Amino acid sequence: MTDKRKVRKAVFPVAGLGTRFLPATKAVPKEMLTVVDKPVIQYVVDEALEAGIEHLIFVTGRSKAVIEDYFDIQVELDQTLRERNKKAEIALLDGILPKAGTTSFTRQQAPLGLGHAVWCARELVGNEPFALLLPDMIMKGEKGCLKGMVELYEQSGGNVIAVEECAPDQAHKYGIVGVGDKVGEGFKITKMVEKPAPGTAPSNFFINGRYILQPEIFPILEKQERGAGNEIQLTDGMLKLSDNQQFAAYHFRGDTYDCGAKDGFILANVAFALERGDIRPTVEGPLKSLLGSLK
Repeated sequence: MTDKRKVRKAVFPVAGLGTRFLPATKAVPKEMLTVVDKPVIQYVVDEALEAGIEHLIFVTGRSKAVIEDYFDIQVELDQTLRERNKKAEIALLDGILPKAGTTSFTRQQAPLGLGHAVWCARELVGNEPFALLLPDMIMKGEKGCLKGMVELYEQSGGNVIAVEECAPDQAHKYGIVGVGDKVGEGFKITKMVEKPAPGTAPSNFFINGRYILQPEIFPILEKQERGAGNEIQLTDGMLKLSDNQQFAAYHFRGDTYDCGAKDGFILANVAFALERGDIRPTVEGPLKSLLGSLK
């Protein structure tokens, strides 16, 4: 592929029900659960903005209006903070507020899978490449995952998927890619296999929830038959797209936390708390004591 149009838009599929976190998610969207003092979705949006994304597109569902409210001004709170001269808090909230007109929201009325959620964003994305960030996954590294992907995209064009390495005997749990020629901080993808049978995986590089895709994926997803789980699977659509377009893999070398799972969510809270100078001094000791008490 020689198409290297700038990646300006990012899609966030936030319509999921969050059943793994019931009962909390009965009233609070899973994307709004906090890691230390920021919602999970804020970490993912920050990653997109760091990579130069200009337009944030959220594919939402029922009971997710609080996400839209979060990325807006809360008039009563803003007024109260200003009356009380809470400059630090005002600056904090101003810093996370997207510029007017740079966020869009569309509905996925039925839970028909990730591929369907991406397709729901087609009119807002238009005919240009876009980033796709799964909102459950937050990354921590010297360089943001999507920023590294954009840098690779500027070299390779086409489509880019972020990957990480897993233990070879764990490859059957993930979507795995085949390794081709080296490109920048990654490599060309020779194949994609969803949860290969044990011992058959083409590599130990698994897809970690970050994508840069060309708009030609939309007509494919529109006609895509339902696959695993009776859902429209994004991987199936990417496999068809790969018949005509190049896919490259960006090798992310940081830490990834699956905040859609309880263990990943807990580990993310610990990891990000220990990075905070205002929190580490008061939690490091008790954490060591807790770990020391394990038998």
